[in-house]
Amino acid sequence: METTNKELLRGGQFIVKETACEDIFTPEDFSEEQKMMRDSVKEFVDREIWPHKERFEKKDYDFTEEVMRKAGELGLLSIAVPEAYGGMGMGFVTTMLVCDYISGATGSFSTAFGAHTGIGTLPITLYGTEEQKKKYVPKLASGEWFGAYCLTEPGAGSDANSGKTKAVLSDDGKQYSINGQKMWISNAGFAKIFIVFARIEDDKNITAFIVERDKAEGMTFGEEEHKLGIHGSSTRQVFFSDVKVPAENLLGERNGGFKIAMNALNVGRIKLAAACLDAQRRVTENAVKYANERVQFKTPIAQFGAIKQKLAEMATAAYVGESASYRAGKNIEDRIALREADGNDHQEAELKGVEEYAIECSILKVAVSEDIQNCSDEGIQIFGGMGFSKDTPMEAAWRDARIARIYEGTNEINRMLAVGMLVKKAMKGHVDLLGPATAVSEELLGIPSFDTPDYSELLAEEKEMIGKLKKVFLMVAGGAVKKYGQDIEEHQQLLLNAADILIEIYMAESALLRAEKNAKRFGENNQKEQIAMAKLNLYHAVEKITTAAKTGIISFAEGDELKMMMMGLKRFTKYTNYPDIIALRRTIAEKVISENDYPF
Repeated sequence: METTNKELLRGGQFIVKETACEDIFTPEDFSEEQKMMRDSVKEFVDREIWPHKERFEKKDYDFTEEVMRKAGELGLLSIAVPEAYGGMGMGFVTTMLVCDYISGATGSFSTAFGAHTGIGTLPITLYGTEEQKKKYVPKLASGEWFGAYCLTEPGAGSDANSGKTKAVLSDDGKQYSINGQKMWISNAGFAKIFIVFARIEDDKNITAFIVERDKAEGMTFGEEEHKLGIHGSSTRQVFFSDVKVPAENLLGERNGGFKIAMNALNVGRIKLAAACLDAQRRVTENAVKYANERVQFKTPIAQFGAIKQKLAEMATAAYVGESASYRAGKNIEDRIALREADGNDHQEAELKGVEEYAIECSILKVAVSEDIQNCSDEGIQIFGGMGFSKDTPMEAAWRDARIARIYEGTNEINRMLAVGMLVKKAMKGHVDLLGPATAVSEELLGIPSFDTPDYSELLAEEKEMIGKLKKVFLMVAGGAVKKYGQDIEEHQQLLLNAADILIEIYMAESALLRAEKNAKRFGENNQKEQIAMAKLNLYHAVEKITTAAKTGIISFAEGDELKMMMMGLKRFTKYTNYPDIIALRRTIAEKVISENDYPF
């Protein structure tokens, strides 16, 4: 693998290092095998899911299970499972690709698929003993059995480690007895295998267990929940009353459940971002087809500037989300390969590989889940009154999108995690934030250069702008850490501001690097819409970062420091040549309208 020769950026290092466009992976880099995989998944969705959306909306849980079985027969549930346990053992990028394209038609199936292949199967492949893996994983990989994950309780949501469910070991040490209650359990209606988290005695952390439904006397289920969206996804409460679980079904180690939960969620987060991508493509495609057909004032509404603006922004968000998701996915895949080359076994390599990029996983989860909400909202608007009707696919897309900002850790938790993890990495010396932050404060004291820069190279000014935005983050985060030290975690609103800056930088940089890489290899003329999307998104990022930074700075700086930081903010967010936003949107929209599709 070519990446093993050069130094691979560590998680979070993007904020202090420059990345060359040649060093990132983009969707245009998919191998022939990956493209075939993508096409067969699309074919499966267009045959088995898209024509039957109505059945999911009518809460036909049996149908969800039936389609899951078909996915299992085609091997689509086994992509991430090692070959030794009946899986395809594909690389991380391919597992994301399948998750992306299988999730676009309905949130109901997307949730069932994600809960089963991710948090239902992964904890066993990553933490199971050899016996546990041989016993359970092949059946989960084939779809003979389905998996579910029981973490959340009525009193333990975001504070996952505070669960009250108890596990007591019998006197002979042969079995545990589990008592407690879990809620919001996806796939509960048809799952055979449950990963259940419970506390043994007064342990500091919870412990994970593998519970088989058929052998678990005393395990009962609530009615199906009535939900805003994902209607065809089975969601129930699960009750445990003296449920006996063999001691050998303890997963990982005692007290290790919280770690298992968190690592499963890291993978879940980047996969959830991927699961929102094809939804955006499909919403955009449906919206542009409608806009080209719908005539008002003797003109297809697609020709109106107000509609062009919407289509351009929808396509741009999808392009940016793809760029960032696959960039991080390939980083994870390369990190796994490096660790395996260093002698780690697959389990350890995958765990550490994903953990390394936990910051990026949180960033993506937040950004892409918010983009699909905006995209489906604009989809309704383009359809007008028809968008509000259950007869068009828009209102279901909008309802399904809403859960993405809540599960796998709420977006608020993930925002705070992203910054919190970065600060921790800096304190451990894994990412040097202090050096660059000090350099920025020295730069603020110096006299700015008034030379006219040379921006003759493609995207030169935009790339310089990314560098300046990184300085904004270092200025805000550095100032905040200097003032509050370890207590920074108490200042949630400030962390949210810092997180918004971090998120916008990662997403904008990813889109710019993708557009630059592709312009270099396919020619600038063939990428003019992609270049326009990268520029349009960067402009929005600058605006959002300006607002977030201002709010943050005012909250902790005063007097001369406040003045100096505000001047710095102005300097670091100033374009030399402002992009013509309306012209950029027109360029993007015209491509979408003429192709009558999401064409990128």
